[in-house]
Amino acid sequence: MSGPLAGVRVIELAAIGPAPFAGMLLADLGAEVIRIDRPLPDPGYEAMHSVLNRGRRRMTLDLKSAQGVSVVRRLAQSADILTEGFRPGVAERLGIGPAELLADNPALVYGRMTGWGQHGPLATAAGHDIGYIALSGALAPLVGSDGVPVPPLNMLGDFGGGGMLLAVGVLAALQHARATGEGQVVDAAIVDGAALLTAMHQAMRAIGAWSAPPGHNLFDGGAPYYGVFRTRDDKFLSVGAIEPQFYRLLLDGLGLTDVDPATQNDQSTWPLLRTRVAGRIAERTRDEWMAVFGGTDACVAPVLEPGEALADAHLASRSTYVEQDGVQHPAPAPRFSATPTQLHSAGGEDETEKILAEIGWDSTPSKDRS
Repeated sequence: MSGPLAGVRVIELAAIGPAPFAGMLLADLGAEVIRIDRPLPDPGYEAMHSVLNRGRRRMTLDLKSAQGVSVVRRLAQSADILTEGFRPGVAERLGIGPAELLADNPALVYGRMTGWGQHGPLATAAGHDIGYIALSGALAPLVGSDGVPVPPLNMLGDFGGGGMLLAVGVLAALQHARATGEGQVVDAAIVDGAALLTAMHQAMRAIGAWSAPPGHNLFDGGAPYYGVFRTRDDKFLSVGAIEPQFYRLLLDGLGLTDVDPATQNDQSTWPLLRTRVAGRIAERTRDEWMAVFGGTDACVAPVLEPGEALADAHLASRSTYVEQDGVQHPAPAPRFSATPTQLHSAGGEDETEKILAEIGWDSTPSKDRS
């Protein structure tokens, strides 16, 4: 397996949502990831998560059994990173918590993925993406046309504030471990990550640049030059002409020659001008507008359905989506000059095969080649 993380060995204790996303990222970057699945997986769940589960070798263990615990501890002795997504205290009760595994392998990075974090009043409570982003302050500004906050699927919490944060955290800790020989525990909480993603919003609030009600500020639909507008064919166009030179190009393309570009950030003009922009965009189809704005610096892009994105010329030229085993995958990212961007099949590493042989475990039937 190639990639910048070639030679890094990761044990992933199967979980849902953000934890497998982090495992996918690490595998995409070239790490050898062994995923420990629970017995009797749900076929429907497996199919829904086929992309998130790519690139691993997989084996099934009963972590409530002495044999299962023994196998995890043996594998963790030669691993660089272990990740888990249990509620706080569960791994400790199973006998595979940080105390046990770092005693066996002092340089191990132990990554923990939760919604609420390892401590605090809500630490052991159940939850999902929507609750984490709600409590963190990330959901309230995302209002729809009726003024009610709209969850951005589960991208902001589970993946942006969760799995991505776990991957960054364990890689930072791995750098420390390799420099010092000292492993550590990484507490990655979605509520923390979602709050982190509000950094610019909180900074704007602090200087009074985000003081209007939801739906009336720069990034939430208030500005006439930043938002989503319906076209004549009931499709949508995104507009993000923030800089003055880009704003002028937007006005020119829309034919709004009577609008003074110097008043761009006069919020008293926004409601009327937004209505005019919406009305003008509604006069043409999405493709007709892209014939006007495509490739220009007006910062206008079509709002593509997920299926449409697969065939987009720009994304196709970059192989942003790739097909494997009949399933369309987002390709690994980011890209590295010394490493071809491609999906990795889960492969065996000599050291891991040696360990599995020593414990008498045949992993061949459960290898995931997706």
